Formats: sequence, C-alpha cells, structure tokens
Amino acid sequence: MKTLITPIKFSWRVHPLVVTLLCMMLFPLIAAADTASDIKALIIDTANETKANMKDTEGGIAAGGALMFWSSGGLMQNVAAGGKPSEYEVFSLTPKHIEVVTLVEGQAAVAMYYSEGSMHEKGGKPVDHYMTRITEVYVNEDGNWNMTAAHYSPIAAGSGTVATAVQ
Repeated sequence: MKTLITPIKFSWRVHPLVVTLLCMMLFPLIAAADTASDIKALIIDTANETKANMKDTEGGIAAGGALMFWSSGGLMQNVAAGGKPSEYEVFSLTPKHIEVVTLVEGQAAVAMYYSEGSMHEKGGKPVDHYMTRITEVYVNEDGNWNMTAAHYSPIAAGSGTVATAVQ
C-alpha cells in the first residue's frame, strides 16, 4: 500500500534571508549594551583614577558645559568645560548599582547610581559619610562621553558635598 504523505526531511540549513532578518532584529539590542557598558566603565574608571591620583580627571564635561544640582542643596550650577580639576586630601567614593538608559545608541545616555565613601577636597571641609543618589546625562562628542547634566541628592543618614557654588 502506498502512502500519500511524503515525509518531510528536516535540515539545519537556514535560508540566508532568515539569518539576515534575525541579525537586523538583534543588532540594536547588542549595540545598546555597548553604550551602557561604555558609560558604566567610564563611571568606574573615573572613580578609580580619582582615588589613585587624588584629583578629578581632566575633561568629562560637554563642550557647552553641564547643568548640575549638587548634593549640597544649593542652586543649579552651570559648570563650564575645561575647568580646573578638584584635588583631594581624601577620596574614597565608590559608585554602586549603576544603571544606564541608552537614549540614542552611541550618542546619548542617562546613568543612575549611588556613590558612597568619604572625601576631603583640598581647602574644603571633609565629608566623612558621603552617600548620594546620582543621575548623570552623557552625550558623545567626537568619540568621548561627556556629561551635559547631573543631579546629586544625599540619601537619608548620609551627607552630600559642602560646596554651593562654582568659584
């Protein structure tokens, strides 16, 4: 007796069009992870470099400056690019629980995290228990991630900085 149904042979070969479509769908997810990884690494590397050298890193502020609310509770500050980096007697701040939201892949992102430790800027008052929530907005300028806005707010039982204005 002849069967009317022909068995279908299974093959692992995938049509090139299917592979192309899958790659196109997955690429934005992979690319977004790169921006987030870049910003997280920048935040960690900057903190480690400041700890090692006891002064802020050069640059990092967008060409047009950055608007900031500092953890001291003062008014909004407009921090110019190219300013003199702060120097420290003590610096042990550690960024924690960093989350990054990519706004435009490779162009703009927002980072939110906590920073905890102690700091004493040269010529300033020491902050023994710095514990702050941080939101920073980054833009990519000529291949460098630079801050264009930031908001730092102390966590209950912690302290922010003591500076209230750009000098």
